[in-house]
Amino acid sequence: MIKRLTVAQGIIRFLRNQYVERDGRQHRFFEGCCGIFGHGNVAGIGQALEQDPGLPYYLFRNEQAMVHAAVAFAKTTFRMRTMVCTSSIGPGATNMVTGAALATINRLPVLLLPGDLFARRNVAPVLQQLESSLTQDISVNDCFKPVSRYWDRMQRPEQLLTAFPRP
Repeated sequence: MIKRLTVAQGIIRFLRNQYVERDGRQHRFFEGCCGIFGHGNVAGIGQALEQDPGLPYYLFRNEQAMVHAAVAFAKTTFRMRTMVCTSSIGPGATNMVTGAALATINRLPVLLLPGDLFARRNVAPVLQQLESSLTQDISVNDCFKPVSRYWDRMQRPEQLLTAFPRP
């Protein structure tokens, strides 16, 4: 039976089913999702997390602290478990850049899912006005490129099939 999912529901289901193994013991890799919801992530990831209780949600009040907490969790669990972090686009996303750099430099796993540009580019600019007025294919999330081990921008749902590892 084929079940239709939104992109966010597919992401949450995929993350919930990721496991790592060490010394013959299997561990769930993503223990939960830390987040601050706003435009860019509340309607997608927020709704998917609410509908799927298999990945607990932890509300934070500061994006940088949220990523640092996720990095600390990954370090204390010896890289066997980590957290997902989500934020809105704009200042919410840029607040996560320092934590991304810390995780990358220390080779600690953390997954950051900041909100990004609208799929329909004619809706720009976004409320916080941090996007480039010169071109509509650059957003503040491009700041993550030099401080991330893996960076990708999804433009279409079918891109998830190659962005996430296949089973």
